[in-house]
Amino acid sequence: MERLVILGGGESGVGTALLAKAKGYEVFLSDKGKIKENYKEVLIHNEIEFEDEQHTESKILNADIVMKSPGIPDKVALVKKIRDQGIFVVSEIEFAAKFTNATIVAITGSNGKTTTATLTHHILKQELEVGLSGNIGKSFAQQILEKDYPNYVLEISSFQLDDIVDFKPHIAVLLNITPDHLDRYDYKFENYVNSKFRIALNQTKEDYLIYDADDEVIVAWLKSHKIQSTLLPFSLTKVIENGAYLDKEEIKITIDNNQIIMSTSNLALEGKHNTKNQMAASTVAHLLKIRKQTIRESLENFQGVEHRLEQVLRINKVQYINDSKATNVNATYFALDSMDTPTIWIVGGVDKGNDYKELFPFINEKVKAIICLGVDNEKLLQTFGNMVDTIVETQHMNEAVKIAYKIAETGDSVLLSPACASFDLFENYEDRGRQFKDAVRNL
Repeated sequence: MERLVILGGGESGVGTALLAKAKGYEVFLSDKGKIKENYKEVLIHNEIEFEDEQHTESKILNADIVMKSPGIPDKVALVKKIRDQGIFVVSEIEFAAKFTNATIVAITGSNGKTTTATLTHHILKQELEVGLSGNIGKSFAQQILEKDYPNYVLEISSFQLDDIVDFKPHIAVLLNITPDHLDRYDYKFENYVNSKFRIALNQTKEDYLIYDADDEVIVAWLKSHKIQSTLLPFSLTKVIENGAYLDKEEIKITIDNNQIIMSTSNLALEGKHNTKNQMAASTVAHLLKIRKQTIRESLENFQGVEHRLEQVLRINKVQYINDSKATNVNATYFALDSMDTPTIWIVGGVDKGNDYKELFPFINEKVKAIICLGVDNEKLLQTFGNMVDTIVETQHMNEAVKIAYKIAETGDSVLLSPACASFDLFENYEDRGRQFKDAVRNL
């Protein structure tokens, strides 16, 4: 019996434990932190051995295979020890994929993953049986165990891609690559770029890579590396013969001489970045033979994603917008780009080596006040201090929203778009977003 040790008792760890036990592995789960009660109950109920608030090395280093949570960096001493002993380390995505014959659509990129994955799933589910997983919702492993769908849409982060070996999506989508998580990649952008391209590592010419042909980083990488995948680019600026492009007010997608044309006037999601997300999702749907009418209707009735430019409330003619999912500068760039009213911007959290220069034009043009919400706001104060008349700092969401309420005038917007990770003051970006929405509703 093979011994599987799982590091991390969150969604992916517990899902993997359940699947592995069902497939006949001897399973042990270990978490350095505290495992949430609901996950503990699942482990106990399924008689899976686990520990939390410690790592017992004698129970870990005798593994045949280790599945580590994407949140654990390779630099951790225990992970180095495991690798030094020649023990196979994989991600949940790698482990789980071995137990399904499904058609897999895998979506990655620095920004827009959740929106594009959710939208792709929304279109496909109109005509196909399809699961949605990866970095979103219920773990991939648990879905395979409970109901193995014939198709999956997976949102995948670079951390998950770092620990794949044989994982091969039939359709891979690479939305964009901008500097993010550089603390995990020795502060070398090229390491992060290479990590993203692992999504196509095992693809053959029967498989597809859908990518943004306007993204200079992606285009440069493809020029200097050979990959097997059949390439389907999308672009807002170039005419694309096989793939998708914007022609005035229409999206045109061609695959093997079969074309679909859609007007952009009725699309549910606004903004240039969302036009790209919708192109990517529609190209996937077109590849999987979803009817043109279904694709058009799905794009028009899609509800959007929580915490991503989510309109919360309008109070005294001031619009409050929750973009808590913007955990890097590029995501906040899209948010500020889409603002067409004077904006009070709530920013801050755990800085991942951010360079805020690309935001400067928006600060001068659109932002009237900045509220820094973080444990350490020094870099923000230094960077933006001379650019706006009002810049304040706080460590409480309620207070941030109250300050914004006082500053805001008729016709303004209040935008939470942190450009940083949330772990200094919040559990995660969802917790941050919910606290923002609660504070707004309490006004």
